[in-house]
Amino acid sequence: MDLGLQIPDCPLFTYFFSHRPHAQKPAKVKKGQNGINRRVSNIWKPHSKRGLQKPNMTENGLGHRVLNMDTMNPNVKRVEYAVRGPIVQRAVQIEKELKEGVEKPFTEVIKANIGDAHAMGQKPITFLRQVVALCAYPDLLEDDKFPEDAKNRARRILQACGGGSIGAYSVSPGIEIVRQDVAKYIEKRDGGIPSNSDNIYLSTGASDAIVTMLKLLTSGEGKNRTGVMISIPQYPLYSAALAELAAVQISYYLDEDKCWSLDIGELRRAVKAAREHCNPRALCIINPGNPTGQVQSRQCIEDVIRFAAEERLFLMADEVYQDNVYAEGCQFHSFKKVLFEMGPEYSSVVELASFHSTSKCFMGECGFRGGYMEVVNMDPEVKLQLTKLVSVRLCPPIPGQALLDIVVNPPQPDEPSYATFIKERTANLDILAEKAKMTEQVLNTVPGIHCNPVQGAMYTFPRLSLPEKAINAAKEKGQAPDMFYCMKLLEETGICLVPGSGFGQRDGTYHFRMTILPATEKLKVVLEKIREFHKRFTEEFS
Repeated sequence: MDLGLQIPDCPLFTYFFSHRPHAQKPAKVKKGQNGINRRVSNIWKPHSKRGLQKPNMTENGLGHRVLNMDTMNPNVKRVEYAVRGPIVQRAVQIEKELKEGVEKPFTEVIKANIGDAHAMGQKPITFLRQVVALCAYPDLLEDDKFPEDAKNRARRILQACGGGSIGAYSVSPGIEIVRQDVAKYIEKRDGGIPSNSDNIYLSTGASDAIVTMLKLLTSGEGKNRTGVMISIPQYPLYSAALAELAAVQISYYLDEDKCWSLDIGELRRAVKAAREHCNPRALCIINPGNPTGQVQSRQCIEDVIRFAAEERLFLMADEVYQDNVYAEGCQFHSFKKVLFEMGPEYSSVVELASFHSTSKCFMGECGFRGGYMEVVNMDPEVKLQLTKLVSVRLCPPIPGQALLDIVVNPPQPDEPSYATFIKERTANLDILAEKAKMTEQVLNTVPGIHCNPVQGAMYTFPRLSLPEKAINAAKEKGQAPDMFYCMKLLEETGICLVPGSGFGQRDGTYHFRMTILPATEKLKVVLEKIREFHKRFTEEFS
């Protein structure tokens, strides 16, 4: 292997090497350690006081790296993201082992760790893909196989793109007509409450917009450092983003015994304790809940809004599962709608950012990375700073913006694609509702597992009763008990779940998060394997 220094054909390099004081010819090639050829020794010799100095060399002959674990951003080292953590990394290794012929007590890895609908077999909505295909390859607009309403949507989107192509950048907040369509969608969803497209920012999925808002909110030092209230259990995006920003995480606990409900008394406890060491500035709510699957009542949302107003907190409403409501008696209420229905006392004061995505609901189009954020009552000067901040990343992916436009502007009853669209949308949501019920029922038949009703979203977060011997075995391995449980489950059954410790939980309790997305027959297999494994695990460690 020849790693000799190759000098580019560049005037600057030519001048440097030919005019360096007392320049010498390159040394003859010598065989270095490990068989590496070296041509660079002479040029590093200090021929004058101002000449190049030879860097410190490690045993393998390479210089010390500028970027290493000591010099890197310390906040990044504190970031953890359990959804794609050690369990998932091991699952990927096992998949490779299976392909290489390594014998396992199973034939496939079933990844029930993440809300990736299409990876789990959900079929795309025809109309959404038709319009995106037409936008990506406009020659198809001449193809009679595509319905006219799909073509009209595609033409409208393309006309709003630079050069008539989704390969062009858009303005940083997103394509104007898409933002206008999002505003109309929100108005219709919220019963006519006005929405202004100037308050809409399109994003790379909801996650991008959430992190952007947290960046805006984070400031101060010491006791004045920004604190952000997040639910426990929580979606690890929030804790990871706060760690990266060196903001202070303020944990408030959901009530598992009351179907993961949110208690205002718990919010008051958390914010009071936090004021001793930070400046609480924001409250994050996930509704419907991830990983816990609860749906907040209207009364609860009103209470949260009053609390935010009293404590002068910026509200962040993560509403990406707003179409995923299954339980009888449950209904999605947007924070914006409730805020404005509470009257000017609150609607003119409480600052709110709400988020939605194309990745969940009936669409499940995670890979397109489409999403939006609506801001309410934001200071105009701060809004200019927000626009500046999003402009640094130029714009969200245009195919994702196009897909989002179709989600918020779907076929209407008088259009040819309407019947198929409604049929597919309803089927996807009905199947999810059936699987939510089945998951709850089956897991609750397993001694040592308790599962709350899956009211909404795409996950269940059951509680595990683990033998003391298993808890001690986990400690000996330096693992959380539910990590130990989930890793053993993966190795013995091929089922990939996420331990509850990755989402946060009350001390002394253990959980796992499992998505309900696998196809019905495969989900039955998953649930049966979990049942059998839990029985074996309990017997082994009793």
